[in-house]
Amino acid sequence: MVKIPRSHPRYWSLYYRERIIEGMERGMTAKAGLIAHGRGEAFDYLIGERTIEPAERAMRAVVAKFLLAKHPVISVNGNVAALVPKETVELAKALNAKLEVNLFYRTEERVRAIAEELGKHDPDVEILGINPTKRIPGLEHERGKVDEKGIWRADVVLVPLEDGDRTEALVGMGKFVVTVDLNPLSRSARMADITIVDNIVRAYPRMIELAGELRNLQREELERIVEEYDNGKTLSDVLTYIRDRLTELAREGIWRRKEL
Repeated sequence: MVKIPRSHPRYWSLYYRERIIEGMERGMTAKAGLIAHGRGEAFDYLIGERTIEPAERAMRAVVAKFLLAKHPVISVNGNVAALVPKETVELAKALNAKLEVNLFYRTEERVRAIAEELGKHDPDVEILGINPTKRIPGLEHERGKVDEKGIWRADVVLVPLEDGDRTEALVGMGKFVVTVDLNPLSRSARMADITIVDNIVRAYPRMIELAGELRNLQREELERIVEEYDNGKTLSDVLTYIRDRLTELAREGIWRRKEL
C-alpha cells in the first residue's frame, strides 16, 4: 500500500482509497468496487465527512432491531472486507450475529480471500457463504447464492454497500433489511427498512459502542426504538441536511477557498 504522510490534509480519505486498492490486489474487491467507493466518497463530502444526527438515529434503530432478532446476519462483500474487517467481526460479536460472504461478482477465489481476511481478526469466527446451497428468489446468476444457515434463514439482515436489487429481493422474502449507504438516493437506501447514511468506517465502530449501551435495555424499550423509527423521514432529513449545508457554504463563499 502506498505510504501516505499523516500531514496530508486528505490523509484518511487517501488511506481508505488505498485500502480498497489493496483489497482488489489481494483478490477481495472487484474492480467495480473502486467505482462504488468513489461514488460513496463524493456523498461523504456532501455530509461533511462526519456522522450526522439522522445516521445516529438509524444506527440506534439497527442495533435495537439486531438485539431483538432471532437469527441476525451481517453480509460481507469485498469493499467491507477491505475497509472494516476487524470492525465487522467485532460488530457480529456485539450483536450476536452471523457473518456471511455475499457477492455481486462472486468467484470462489474472492470468497476465500474475504473469509481469510475476516479470520485474521478471529480464527474461531464462523464464516458462512463459502458453500451456499440456496438462492434468493428472482436473483439470477452467482449473486443470488446464499447460505441456508445464514441469509436464507435470517430474520434481520445487514447488507452494507449493497446493490439495490438484492436489497429489494431480500425485502420481498419478508426479511427486515438494513443497510449502510452514503447515497440517500440509491435504491438500496430507499428499499431498506433502515438506512444508515454514513461512512462504514465511522458507522461500524459507533454501532459497536451502541450495542454496549443498548444491550441491557428491556425488550419493550428496544421495540419502542424500532417502532418509532421512520426511514422515509431519515432519508428526507439527510437530504435536507445536505441542502442546508451546501446553501450555507455557497452563501459564505467557502467553496472558493477550501474543500467541502
